[in-house]
Amino acid sequence: MKKVLGSALAIAAGLVSSAAMAQVTVYGIVDVGIERVTNTNAAGDSAVKMPSLTSSFPSRIGFRGNEDLGGGVQAVFTLETGFAPDTGTIGQGNRLFGRQAWVGLKGAYGTLMLGRLPNMTFYSILKADVMGPHIYSISSLDGYLPNSRSDNAIGYMGTFSGVTVGATYSLGRDTSAAGGPGATGCAGEVPGNSRACRQGTALLSYDSKDFGVLGAYDMLYGGPGANNGMTSSNFSDRRLSFNGYAMVGGAKLGAGLIDRRTRMLVETGTKLYYFGGTYLFAPRWQVDAQVARLSVDDTARKSTLSVARVSYLLSKRTAVHGSLGYMRNAGGAALAVDAGGTVGLGLNQTGVMLGIRHNF
Repeated sequence: MKKVLGSALAIAAGLVSSAAMAQVTVYGIVDVGIERVTNTNAAGDSAVKMPSLTSSFPSRIGFRGNEDLGGGVQAVFTLETGFAPDTGTIGQGNRLFGRQAWVGLKGAYGTLMLGRLPNMTFYSILKADVMGPHIYSISSLDGYLPNSRSDNAIGYMGTFSGVTVGATYSLGRDTSAAGGPGATGCAGEVPGNSRACRQGTALLSYDSKDFGVLGAYDMLYGGPGANNGMTSSNFSDRRLSFNGYAMVGGAKLGAGLIDRRTRMLVETGTKLYYFGGTYLFAPRWQVDAQVARLSVDDTARKSTLSVARVSYLLSKRTAVHGSLGYMRNAGGAALAVDAGGTVGLGLNQTGVMLGIRHNF
């Protein structure tokens, strides 16, 4: 950890010293909560804990910069670290810059990027999912969604008259084997096996002042030693994402469908639906609510998540928040209400969290 922190400080010092030549922004979120969760095991025991993965938002620190190269072209980069404020440890599989680490060129025809990138599944749900990567959210139904990032990736994104097109292609989608949905151990770049751990994603969206629609395609392949049973490049995991949002008075409504099909020794499929809304009133209070369901094709397994969050803005950068989540598991399903948590097989679960968030 000392070496990791030393490296981060050295990089930060280098960025600050170069600020005279390029515009560099340091930004971040520190968000910590305390929650109580029921039915964490088969005995139905409750637990009180301080979540590590996320609270109302995942904690992070980032560096974003650009340099004008002339002729309407800029050099751009983003380095972003996720961390657990309850322990101070690095997230995303112990990567120093696990959320983003890329450099690119930006011009009138879009941005070309190279490095570790948020892929197009990440962007397709960003505007429609009003809960975002909250601890009680669609992240609890599909742990890949808040971790939809690709190592060794080439990316492009451009917006033209409200229409956004984007794509990523990864030569080796996940080089960390630390475990969890953000570190699945599929490094790729295997001689003689060009498909191993490759991933391709694509995005098409339209945004106006009052509404937006977004769709994405995401195909990833397995490889030797990969987690989650994806141990062969003949195995694949495909997601189609259809999302939309609308501004109605002072409220924002969002909804989506994510269709997933996994092909390994057997083929399985799931469908995730969600609908939610957010409203800012009086003018420091914000209320967000969402209902989401994950169903497994050709089975009775269904998990339905209902969640509400209330935030009070102490200032433009600081807020206190409270959340209530309820996961109903049916047909032998066993998904926890809190992302990364545990639940007894077939049991329902309630989570309550209070926390504080500061943006900088």
